[in-house]
Amino acid sequence: MFSSPDLLTANDTPGVHANSYYAATANRQTDFPQLKGEVACDVCVIGGGYTGLSAALHLSARGYDVVLLEANRVGWGASGRNGGQVGPGQRVGQESLERRHGKAHARALWDLSLDSMNLLRSLIHDYQIDCDFTPGLVEAVHRKDWVEDARDHIEHLRLVYGYDKLEFLDQDGIRACVNSPAYFGGTINHGSGHLHPLNLALGLAGGAERHGTRIFEMSRVQSYEQGDTVTIKLDGGTVRAKYLVMGCNGYLGALDGETARHTMPINNFIVATEPFSESEAENLIASRRAVADTKFVINYFRLSADRRLLFGGGETYGYKFPEDIKSFVRKPMLEVFPQLKDVRLDYGWGGSLAITTKRMPYLARVAPNVYSASGYSGHGVAMATLAGQLCAEAIDGTAGRFDVFDKIRLPAFPGGANFRYPLLVLAMTWFAMRDRLGI
Repeated sequence: MFSSPDLLTANDTPGVHANSYYAATANRQTDFPQLKGEVACDVCVIGGGYTGLSAALHLSARGYDVVLLEANRVGWGASGRNGGQVGPGQRVGQESLERRHGKAHARALWDLSLDSMNLLRSLIHDYQIDCDFTPGLVEAVHRKDWVEDARDHIEHLRLVYGYDKLEFLDQDGIRACVNSPAYFGGTINHGSGHLHPLNLALGLAGGAERHGTRIFEMSRVQSYEQGDTVTIKLDGGTVRAKYLVMGCNGYLGALDGETARHTMPINNFIVATEPFSESEAENLIASRRAVADTKFVINYFRLSADRRLLFGGGETYGYKFPEDIKSFVRKPMLEVFPQLKDVRLDYGWGGSLAITTKRMPYLARVAPNVYSASGYSGHGVAMATLAGQLCAEAIDGTAGRFDVFDKIRLPAFPGGANFRYPLLVLAMTWFAMRDRLGI
């Protein structure tokens, strides 16, 4: 039998944000109390990332008494460490979703992705969240024979979904946007963008506070018991709630077996360079757009507000982080931008996210009064924020949008939670080899 390590402690210091560019430029430092003793509430939310914070905010705004439990600090996990890229659509293309689920269900999933972007913009505006939202996301095609597929995808979204915010880039066009020899074409999505992910999480926490959510940090949940009243057990404390929402994503651990069978944690890594001048930054990526390429082991990168290149890339086949993250990520960075060989890397950090077998979010009722939302598969900034709202709607008696995801019925990983690790090794080795061979 295989078992994964405790990802809440395996690579990070409990209670301390990763030594990232985001933590160094955060708008605030949180210091919420640790939960002690017994507490009762309408809804208990586990997880202080986008899912949990959004669920808490929307439930509190509807008048529910909400307690949010975070094992470390608000935004400590993937919500405070990710690439910060946001856009409509799912992690899986619409054409694939149409084949899998039919056109009507695919349309509903597309509409929810647009809802996620509208929700994100409205939350940033309504709660005055200073997270440096910047429009524009480029998809860079790394294989010449895939360029026409990108053009076809643009036409499909325009004709079938009425989406007209995509612009096709030929080889000269992509080079004008991204000063790299690695790409043959691509698209610009003018309805997408990028932001400071940790400041978004902190802003959502502020909104939840405003509506009365009681937030507890350094309050790790050990287990929960189902029933008409859900009993959530912590070291030194207990919460009794009418409803439970779990938004733990890659840091779920063994808390819920059903969710664990449907999601798998993987690690991802990002570096931040020294700042560039305005001309240097514009020469690297035009107009401060974010970029993600078409590799399975994806490279994603963007410029920060102070003109650093934030570059994410590389793959690992275990749950432990590399000893030298900067050197680890420098290799794929130089494959994309060889001109940066002498650039200093000021930050390097990693984090865990969760994927699913079909790369679609796992939203489920684990029990009549227990909801779980995880598995955003690297597409979680807007989608996880929406998932929290959908959980709130379902608890409040309007489950229609939640059910669009629930009825996907994602298959569990073969062998369940115990055998996810060897499957991860096999899958990532295979897809990394395909990227290298160009097949």
